[in-house]
Amino acid sequence: MISVDEALALSLGLVRPLEAETLPLAQAAGRYMVQPATARRDQPPFAASAMDGYAIRGPALPAAQFDVVGEASAGHAWAGTLTNGQALRIFTGAPVPAGADQVVIQENVTRDGDRITLGSDLGTGRNIRPQGADFKAGDSLSARLLRATDLALLASMNVAAVCVTRRPVVAIIATGDELVMPGETPRPDQIIASNSFALAAMAQHAGAITRMLPIARDTEASLHAVFALAQDADLIVTIGGASVGDHDLVGKVAADLGMKRAFYKIAMRPGKPLMAGMLNGTPMLGLPGNPISSVVCGHLFMMPMIRAMQGMPAPTPILQHARLTAPLDANGNRAHYMRAEVQHGPQGPEIRSLDNQDSALLTVLSAANALLLRPIGDGPRAIGEMVEYLAI
Repeated sequence: MISVDEALALSLGLVRPLEAETLPLAQAAGRYMVQPATARRDQPPFAASAMDGYAIRGPALPAAQFDVVGEASAGHAWAGTLTNGQALRIFTGAPVPAGADQVVIQENVTRDGDRITLGSDLGTGRNIRPQGADFKAGDSLSARLLRATDLALLASMNVAAVCVTRRPVVAIIATGDELVMPGETPRPDQIIASNSFALAAMAQHAGAITRMLPIARDTEASLHAVFALAQDADLIVTIGGASVGDHDLVGKVAADLGMKRAFYKIAMRPGKPLMAGMLNGTPMLGLPGNPISSVVCGHLFMMPMIRAMQGMPAPTPILQHARLTAPLDANGNRAHYMRAEVQHGPQGPEIRSLDNQDSALLTVLSAANALLLRPIGDGPRAIGEMVEYLAI
C-alpha cells in the first residue's frame, strides 16, 4: 500500500490541462479563466459623484450661496464648466463637471429657485470618485476560477468574452449485480445504486460535465460494453469491482483493454482498494464500491483530478484546522478520514467526530460536514487539541 499523498501525486500525474475555449461572459460562471483579462477602460471612466447633491465651484462654507446652472444624472452629463459661485444639481454616478471643487450632499443644502445656500454641517469629504479609482485601462485580472464577483469586475472592464478551459467530461460507471437504479424494484438480494449520484454531483461542483453510464454487471462482457461507452470521456471513474474477490472484475477487464496501472491500494480508511491508471490515453480512477469509501475517495482524488484538468494551479484538497471538542483514541497504520461535524466556537472552528464511523452508513455521512484527518500512527488526542480536517 502507498500513502494518500503518494496516491494523490500519481493520480494528478495522470491528467493534463485540457484545451481552452472562448466563452461569452454570461456563460463563464464557475469556469477557470486561463489567461489574464485586461481592462479596456478606466473605472470609473470619469470623475463621478458619490452622492446626490450639488457640485460647486468655490469654498464650501456655512451659509455660502451658489447659482444653480444645470443638472447631471447617471448617463446624462452636463457639458459646461462651472465658474466661481456656480453649482450643478447632480445625482450619484453622474460625471462631475469641469471646474467643480466638491459635491455637497443635498441634506446640507437649502434651495430657493435657482439659488442654494449651504448648511452648517458640511463634512470634510469631496464626495467625488476620481477617474480610475477602482482600476485603470491596462490593469489585469489574473487567471482564476470565475466567481460572480469576478464576472462583475470583468464586465466593468468591458471584457465581453474570456478564455477558459474546456469542462472535463467524466464518465461514471457503477458496477455490480447487486445494484438497481432508484425507482426500480430491487430483488431481496439487491440494493439501490447511490454512489453515482453523489460522485456526479461532486464532479459537477468541481466543474465537470458528467455522464452516468449504465450499471455494468459482474461479467466481462458487460464491463467491456460499458467501457466502450466511455471511450470519448476525459476521465473514467468506476465504482466497485476493484477488490480481489471472484466477482471483482474491473481491474482485470481494464487491464485486458490496455490499462497501465499507476497504483492499487492505499494506506487509508475508508478507501483502501483504490486503483488508478491510464486506459488507452484516458485517465481512469477505480473507486471502492462501499458508499462512504467511494465518496471520501471522490473528495480526495477525483475532484483534484478534475480541477487539475481545468488548469487550476492548486488542485489538491485544502486542509483546515479546528479544535477538538471530544477526545480521540490513537490511530493505526492507515490514515483515517473520520466523518465529523465542524461548528464555529468562541475560539474559532470546533470539531467532533461522529459516533458511528461504519463506512457503509450514508446517514452518518449525510450528517457530516467535514472529514477529520487522523494521520498514520497519530497518538491519542485530547479535548482542545488542534486537528486537520477537510470540509465537505
